[in-house]
Amino acid sequence: MDQSKLLTELLQSWEDTYKKGQLTLWIFLALKHAPKYVDEIKAFISEKTRGTLLCEEQSLYRALRKYEYINVVSFELRKGNKGPDRKYYVLTPLGEALFSEFVQRNITLFYQEEFINLLNEK
Repeated sequence: MDQSKLLTELLQSWEDTYKKGQLTLWIFLALKHAPKYVDEIKAFISEKTRGTLLCEEQSLYRALRKYEYINVVSFELRKGNKGPDRKYYVLTPLGEALFSEFVQRNITLFYQEEFINLLNEK
């Protein structure tokens, strides 16, 4: 196998694993400022990741049910345009605290000078 093909396959595998772990982060980001229903969450993730992270509605519903169960997300019913009411998901106070702590522990380190220097080293 040539080096270019191997590199492409390895990168794809790494990105697939990386993206699976990011779904929670992106769902919480989507809900951080305003309640959203599933289609809005899906569109937010697609737009903000420039299409590199696409998720199926079923994956979102499964994740949201899990988050409801552990009380980090709740929902409110609102009238739909046509048809049944829609579930608009929102972070609970516990969810907001969890997200904030996660960002402090895991995201802000990417902005530290030491990390930036590591990325720029040759």
